[in-house]
Amino acid sequence: MTVRTPDPNPGWLSEDDLDEARKRVPMLYVEAVPVRMDPDGLVAEIGLLLRGAQHTGTIARSFVSGRVMHGERVRDALMRHLEKDLGPTAFPVLPVSTVPFAVTEYFPYPGASQFSDPRQHAVALAYVVPVSGECQPRQDALEITWLTPGEAATDAVAAEMEGGRGALLRQALGHLGLLTA
Repeated sequence: MTVRTPDPNPGWLSEDDLDEARKRVPMLYVEAVPVRMDPDGLVAEIGLLLRGAQHTGTIARSFVSGRVMHGERVRDALMRHLEKDLGPTAFPVLPVSTVPFAVTEYFPYPGASQFSDPRQHAVALAYVVPVSGECQPRQDALEITWLTPGEAATDAVAAEMEGGRGALLRQALGHLGLLTA
């Protein structure tokens, strides 16, 4: 009988195992659109990350995002990725409900959807999350840019976003009642 030390982080896969899993099953992600509120409780700014995409070698705008680990609650995954991408002093306020404003499906090949991720088939639960503290991008985020809702709704911003996320940004703005005709 072999006695093994328990894996201290059993929710993670090795890079090889992750690559193999991505070829076979959809991966579950959370995505967060960070927002800053004005004193009246209205959205004043939307935060977009600037990231380098390793799989394409490009730089693009994106949201806070990441995988949900096996056995991890969606709320915990959301908080983990907000802290990872925005830093420990962002002070996010998680939604009371885990019902997302959108469920987005990313495909590894073009044409199946307006959303794509060349690495995998993924399903993302998308949330709007107010933050009140200082945001310091970390990990693979190079910077965070704060835009007014009007600036965020432009075609130029949508064109800077990876994987079709410009459409998801517009869904978030619509969900918040911030899209103008």
